Amino acid sequence: MFETTQRDPMLNLLHQLERRTGRIFNEPFRTFDWPAPEAATAAWLPLVDIFEEPDAIRLVAELPGVSPSDVKISVEDNLLTIRGTKEQVPEEKAEKVHRYERTYGAFERSFRLSASIDANKIKATCDLGVLTITLPKAETAKPHLITVEVTPAKALLNA
Repeated sequence: MFETTQRDPMLNLLHQLERRTGRIFNEPFRTFDWPAPEAATAAWLPLVDIFEEPDAIRLVAELPGVSPSDVKISVEDNLLTIRGTKEQVPEEKAEKVHRYERTYGAFERSFRLSASIDANKIKATCDLGVLTITLPKAETAKPHLITVEVTPAKALLNA
C-alpha cells in the first residue's frame, strides 16, 4: 500500500511567513487601502485584485485547485467575506516526496467595501481557478450628476 506523506507543519508555517513578508516588501504603496483582517486559522490567503467601476466593485481572486463548490461568499454590513478550502490530494505514484511547496487548507479573506452594494444582484463566476465577484452598487451609492439650469439673462435683470 501507499503511504500518505504529510506536510511538516513547521515548514508550512515558515512558507506562510515568507509569503507574507514578501508581500510587505513588494506592495508598500497601494492605491487603495482595503484592510483585510486575516483569519488566524487560515492556512493560506488567496491573492485578490479589486477594481471600482461607476456601477460596481469587482474582485478577482486566484483560487488555483479550489473547487467552486468549496467557496462561500457573503456580504453583510458592507463586509465581503470569501471562505473556502483547498484540499490536498496525496500523490500516490511517487515513492518519495522531495518537496511540498503548494499550500492547502482553509482560507478566509474579508474586505470592507466603501460603497453600498445591492446584495440581490451580486454575481460570482469561476474560470480556470480565477474567481470573479461583481458587486453592483446600490442606486444610493452611484454618483449622480445634477444639471444646472440656465436662467435667461433678461429674467435676472427684471427681477
